[in-house]
Amino acid sequence: MNIDLSSDIAVVTGGTGQLGRAIVSCLAECGASVAICYQNNRDFAEQLTKNTEEKYRVKAGAFQVDVSDMQAVEAMRQRVLDKLGAASILVNAAMVQTRWNTVLGQSLESYNEQFQSCVMQNVHMVKCFVPDMIKASSGRIIGINTECSIQNFETQSSYVVAKRGMDALYRVLAKEVGPYNITVNQIAPGWILSDNCRHHDGSECNENQDFPYVDRVPLRRRGTDTEIGYTVCWLASDYASFITGAFLPVCGGNVMTAI
Repeated sequence: MNIDLSSDIAVVTGGTGQLGRAIVSCLAECGASVAICYQNNRDFAEQLTKNTEEKYRVKAGAFQVDVSDMQAVEAMRQRVLDKLGAASILVNAAMVQTRWNTVLGQSLESYNEQFQSCVMQNVHMVKCFVPDMIKASSGRIIGINTECSIQNFETQSSYVVAKRGMDALYRVLAKEVGPYNITVNQIAPGWILSDNCRHHDGSECNENQDFPYVDRVPLRRRGTDTEIGYTVCWLASDYASFITGAFLPVCGGNVMTAI
């Protein structure tokens, strides 16, 4: 089995983030041209673009955008179209970090930030990029959700509420765009090992420090960013052409969806 995305153009929001950068690399490894969307980390975005083009011999571009701003997303979509062409894969991975607190202690601003990041980002991206997919009668929309949506732990309310809103949006969207051969799916990562918890020599951090989390995971380890990236590639490929509306936990069994 070989995933070939060489005829695809992928747009990745949060492309310089911990998961986003791995998703970019995995998509490029499978041959896709990649639009790396970022908000603030310009230097890293440009370096990631250069590395992606040189290593994988694909087209790539760095595109600054505030995904909570509809006009900014519209302008970014035109820049992507001019440089790479019409997107056939949309990966929404951008997020806003927030300090977790109880419902009574959490600020109203946090709820609004999470809603803008998790729900309105997806609304804006879909409105701007899906019309081209409809014209092509083909497309893949993949959202990065979280295992927290199922866990509902204390202090996570603003994050969980927003991610559950995202889930509802994706389920409705899957039914609306399915007739155009567009699939809409979500990946729900667990606590993933990424660049933030790797040593400078490239080795991963000692998992023993995460024992309370790992002990709950049936596979007894944390997943890696590339495992998320390859799951994105699979959902973007023809091998997943009859899967839509799915919420797929990639967390070693730490959470399991019910029937």
